[in-house]
Amino acid sequence: MRDITIARNYAETVLALAEHQAAIEPWGGLLNVTAAAFSTPGIEAVLMTPRVPREKKIELVSTALAGYPKPFVLFIAAVIRRGRVMLLGQIADEYHALVDTKMNRVRAGITVAREVDALAKSVIVERLSKAIGKNVIGGFHTDPALLGGVVIRIGDRIYDGSVRKRLTALRHKLLA
Repeated sequence: MRDITIARNYAETVLALAEHQAAIEPWGGLLNVTAAAFSTPGIEAVLMTPRVPREKKIELVSTALAGYPKPFVLFIAAVIRRGRVMLLGQIADEYHALVDTKMNRVRAGITVAREVDALAKSVIVERLSKAIGKNVIGGFHTDPALLGGVVIRIGDRIYDGSVRKRLTALRHKLLA
């Protein structure tokens, strides 16, 4: 729980920096790429070893991120200086959650029984957006076990309109 709170604080800071640079979306991508790079075994080993002084780590990372905006590089240097490198993935997740809230959007996991075309995907996302009053970013998955219908997960809520659920409910009614 403590790590999430720390990550949220860092995410709020980096969001403020991104807003100041008018680059909220691009900085989200930079955070993702940086977090992914830092989690590769070779780079992670260097960043986590106590044998390499923090200032040397900052120098190495600053050189590697030379093409990135200076405030972003300074933020990453602060993360390294405070020994929070392993939280960078959580910081990125929290950042995206803050941006989604700021932009009035939600991410939805949409599971269907079989692959649907682009038009059907856009219709589902459009109807969801209209129903909940926020912009929906849909992530589609297939699960043949559903038999038909759709299961939508938004945050911790699940809306199950699958044939599998209906058949299960019918079975329970018949057995009762």
